[in-house]
Amino acid sequence: MILSQPRKTGQVVECLWDENPGIANRAADALERASYQKPSLLAPWKDALLARLAEAEQNKLRWNLALMMARLKLTVPETERAMVALRSYLDDCGSIVRTAAMHGMAGLALQNPALLPEVLDTIRILTRSGTPAMRARGRILLKKLEAVDKPVRSRKSLLIH
Repeated sequence: MILSQPRKTGQVVECLWDENPGIANRAADALERASYQKPSLLAPWKDALLARLAEAEQNKLRWNLALMMARLKLTVPETERAMVALRSYLDDCGSIVRTAAMHGMAGLALQNPALLPEVLDTIRILTRSGTPAMRARGRILLKKLEAVDKPVRSRKSLLIH
């Protein structure tokens, strides 16, 4: 529905605060899936999404919000604000939340290079010590982040080949 009727995105975003956790979780899932295909859908609601990221408690809501953070175009202060929440997600008892937090952190580091050293260290640790899903996702994220972390000359030579 969101992809075919983008004007309804705001209504779905409002559902993230619904008292019924099932409605909030389904809204988060719909937004995450739609943003995978069209990240720009979230742009008008990035402040609301950042606020919800910081206060979310349900696992499904948390992991979907974490994945959405990687798709939002954020300013440096906004990336730092999102990192605070995602760091706390790493203490979640659900491995899917921790895995999604890794993904979100990687997306933030691509937007704010000052976060790259911390995010690389965090993902390296979790890739060695986390659940199988975290280790697998960590390997994928590290390939992308380590390519960005290399000097410009190395990146250009990688792109040419």
